[in-house]
Amino acid sequence: MLLRRCRKIKRENSDFAGFLTLLDGSQYGYSPCLFWRQQMRCLRIGRIIRRFSAAAFVLFLALPLFAQASPQAAEPQSPQAQTTQSAAAVIEQGKFILHKFENPIGEEAYQIVRDGKSLAVKMDFKFTDRGSPVPLSATFRSSEDLTPEAFEIKGQNSRSTSIDEAVEVQPNQVRLRDREKWTEAARPPQFFTIAGYAPTTMQMLMVRFWATHNSPPELATLPSGRVKIEPRGQDVISVNGKNETLDRYTIEGLIWGRETLWFDAHKNLVAAVTTDAEFDHFEAIRDGYEAALGTFVGKAGSDGMGALADLSKGISGSRSETLAIVGGTLVDGTGKDPVPDSVVVIEKGQIIAAGPRKDVKIPRGATKVDARGKTILPGLWDMHAHFEQVEWGPIYLAAGATTVRDCGNEFEFITAVRDAIAQGHGLGPRLLLAGVVDGTSPLALGVERVDTPEQAKMWTDKYHDAGFQQMKIYSSVKLEELKVITEEAHRLGMTVTGHVPEGLIAYQVIDAGQDQINHIEYIADIMLPPLPANASRLDRLKASGDIDLNSPEAQKAISFLVQHGTVVDPTLALFEFFTANTSKPPISIEPGVAKVAPELAAILVETGPPSPAAPFLEKAVQKDIAIVGALHHAGVPIVAGTDQTVPGHSLYREIELYVQAGFTPMEAIQAATVVPARIMGLDKELGTVEVGKRADIIIVDANPLESIHNIRKVEFVITNGVMYNCAELWRSVGFKP
Repeated sequence: MLLRRCRKIKRENSDFAGFLTLLDGSQYGYSPCLFWRQQMRCLRIGRIIRRFSAAAFVLFLALPLFAQASPQAAEPQSPQAQTTQSAAAVIEQGKFILHKFENPIGEEAYQIVRDGKSLAVKMDFKFTDRGSPVPLSATFRSSEDLTPEAFEIKGQNSRSTSIDEAVEVQPNQVRLRDREKWTEAARPPQFFTIAGYAPTTMQMLMVRFWATHNSPPELATLPSGRVKIEPRGQDVISVNGKNETLDRYTIEGLIWGRETLWFDAHKNLVAAVTTDAEFDHFEAIRDGYEAALGTFVGKAGSDGMGALADLSKGISGSRSETLAIVGGTLVDGTGKDPVPDSVVVIEKGQIIAAGPRKDVKIPRGATKVDARGKTILPGLWDMHAHFEQVEWGPIYLAAGATTVRDCGNEFEFITAVRDAIAQGHGLGPRLLLAGVVDGTSPLALGVERVDTPEQAKMWTDKYHDAGFQQMKIYSSVKLEELKVITEEAHRLGMTVTGHVPEGLIAYQVIDAGQDQINHIEYIADIMLPPLPANASRLDRLKASGDIDLNSPEAQKAISFLVQHGTVVDPTLALFEFFTANTSKPPISIEPGVAKVAPELAAILVETGPPSPAAPFLEKAVQKDIAIVGALHHAGVPIVAGTDQTVPGHSLYREIELYVQAGFTPMEAIQAATVVPARIMGLDKELGTVEVGKRADIIIVDANPLESIHNIRKVEFVITNGVMYNCAELWRSVGFKP
């Protein structure tokens, strides 16, 4: 789990010059859907009873730290020599294999030595992510019981973020360094030093410290923050033909959301399933346990959903078998005129009546919901989601999204989450899945490689057999394999969405059978006039802002998309958010930034000054909006998707931008309701508020047809037969309603 201490992040690519390197998708492998990942914070959950006593557990984790070398083996060392301890002084060492989306990308090595009455720990952490090296080193010094004495961390924790912090512990105070700036603070009674998800070794030591210091409900951390560590039971893991029982824990507060860690019988951390500082799935697995990676990922997902299921029991709403929503204005999503003073009757999660109050009989015993002054709408869809952590479940529901399409995820994680929600064992929207595949290259993502026709067919079959609705093409898939994927997917009744891979253009992938395109930038690319062979990225950016929608190139592209029935999810809100800078704060683009949890707000509000490229970026994004309007008016299906951005709130912004592009408010709402339902073949069940359909409904405290901005005022969401209070859902993950 990527985060770290969020307010400490420095974005090395905060100016647009750095962003340009990432933006040029077809040539440079930029993935908008992976650059701006967010994470959610989970509400506290009651601790489950351990299977053995707290005293035994304390001893269990503490023993390795007291397995001292002989006194003669450790001589006092000078400060300079502490980084080059002799082998005789080493009391523990190990290595973790680092993974992103389950793909091994680097290693972390650690060594613990005894130095007099202190322990000294050195950690080296490095991975390479899509061609970019991410090195990080840290040192930690403590007393024998792991009470911190000093901590320093320096390097990168993602492709675009760096960290340089230190803590010096004195008898009555602590000194804290953030880059060149030192501050002082009172020494907390009990604390540990750690600064994010990496290095993994620090998480291991933190849990040991917690266990040997009475397992406090919360633990202060320096340079900042507090964490909650919770025992979650045991798992039997099969490794190399042998079964091993491991203890599972979750940690909250170190990143945004929950991490899952496992410890073995030798008191060592075996695995950590988390997210990195780029908000991507991240796993650290002790050397020798890599074969169980998929098992760890799946168990982390199912355990997290179980925790959220417990959480949902405390969120007010109605679980009545029969609900009657009375007095609201019904906007059923079909395009028909609104129905004032309406009644919608729901029984066992199905709509059994909907219409004017005078025409609808309310069943005896129904629970009535007073909706006077409010608007009743179909539940929203987010067609470009990445359900990275279980905390996304409450976020989507709080925003009114009752169905989301996950556009690429870890197989074991997302299937576990989907199944838990579908079986009523988790809190979240209905999940439709697009299985991601990629080709081998320095820019490759994940482990689902399709470098041959045989692999392309194998992965398509595997995703189909697991109940995925689509295939998701990533940035390094070759044209020959793409054709195999589309042919096999269509044979199996699946559709194909995704990027336009490196070296290809939208015409080629659509001719090869790709049904849908993620991100409007790939469409803008084929509308560009001819550019010189030596055109720079900045030249391309300038040209994007000057696209003439009446030009032969633009008209050819529009006609081609209409002819092929290509579906586009533009992710406009994502690209608009990239225009933020100190002169145009993020909150001026998306007011929801003010409502997200503090850790996430610290990341979202951090920007650099306007770069020389800023005006061209602004113009290009405005042209993207105009392109979406032109596609819509020509009949190209547009479906609302956020690629996360500002969690929950960016779905509202996406819908607002469609109105800015020329959609009517009704058409913009339909792009997030009935149109995606139709595209995904579920319009007979979902997408509108009509008799016989599932009761996926939102109740809004205003009328979005009068002002599309009213779509932000969702008060209640109904799905799977349960009505939730959205304010409580927001609060459950640390947001403000």
